[in-house]
Amino acid sequence: MKYIVTKLSVRIRYLMLQEEGQDLVEYALVVALIGFAAVAGMGTLANDINSAFSNIGASLLTTA
Repeated sequence: MKYIVTKLSVRIRYLMLQEEGQDLVEYALVVALIGFAAVAGMGTLANDINSAFSNIGASLLTTA
């Protein structure tokens, strides 16, 4: 049993020290952050565009 725990401890330490795949995780986090910012910005942008078209429609109705 002690051998298995030691072997598991060495394996976990080895996996923690490996740097392979670290770049992929960083790129994935950057892409997720950009996606989150885009989704958050789309709501505001949609409201601004809706307001602009509403103002244009209202001004066209008053001048007609």
